[in-house]
Amino acid sequence: MNVFIVEMKAHRKGLIIWVLSIIFMVVAGMAKYVALSSSGQSMNELFSQMPKSMQTIFGIAGFDVSKASGYYGMLFLYLAIMATIHAVMLGADIISKEERDKTAEFLLSKPISRNKIITSKLLAALVNIVIFNIITLVSSIVVVAKYSKGESVTGDIIILMGGMFVLQLIFMFIGTAIAAACKNPKTATSVSTAVLLITYILSMAIDLSGKIDNLKYFTPFKYFEAKNLMFGGGFQLSFVVLSIVIILIMLKITYVFYRKRDLSI
Repeated sequence: MNVFIVEMKAHRKGLIIWVLSIIFMVVAGMAKYVALSSSGQSMNELFSQMPKSMQTIFGIAGFDVSKASGYYGMLFLYLAIMATIHAVMLGADIISKEERDKTAEFLLSKPISRNKIITSKLLAALVNIVIFNIITLVSSIVVVAKYSKGESVTGDIIILMGGMFVLQLIFMFIGTAIAAACKNPKTATSVSTAVLLITYILSMAIDLSGKIDNLKYFTPFKYFEAKNLMFGGGFQLSFVVLSIVIILIMLKITYVFYRKRDLSI
């Protein structure tokens, strides 16, 4: 029994829906840019009139939205949210679905170790994440370049997708760790999504307050912000190291708890 192939087939439909959604988001977002830029009113002036709270929520602050690269930088926040929701749900589901669907007995009856099962599942999840990221990268380069008016955008998009990929990995492994440790497999996805939403809200609160900046280490959404990746010198070493540590810890939790748990059949 090839668990990897089984998992790839099981999540094929979901992946197709998610990648079509992300392509639509890119196309619709840049179409909005064209509509706003052709209105005759300065886009920077228009957005600067918004309250700071609104600018923070929409991810506008720090970008020259009159340029395609700046507008895409603003759009990146929404792409990252979609990507991380997909990643955390995928991670939780790929670990817990046998128990949730009462098919664990079939899986465990096969001559295959739990370590091999979890490794195959994680590899399938990783391939899904890579496919999602590559399609987002390619569609972004093609669509943004169409409206860039000669501006070089490929480099900015590549570095943004690199940051998004690490975010995807963080939340995917958060999902797998929660699913492996959670006693009720039916709640694994909702708990994982709640963790994502809490960290996102925290990142918004940090920007709005300006007084709780030290809490940025507790939310991965602050590790790879578009304005820092594009204009702040790229990846910050401390956040990269912290991301690796989080991923390794979540990976360890996934293996330890999955090996020890009594799967409900």
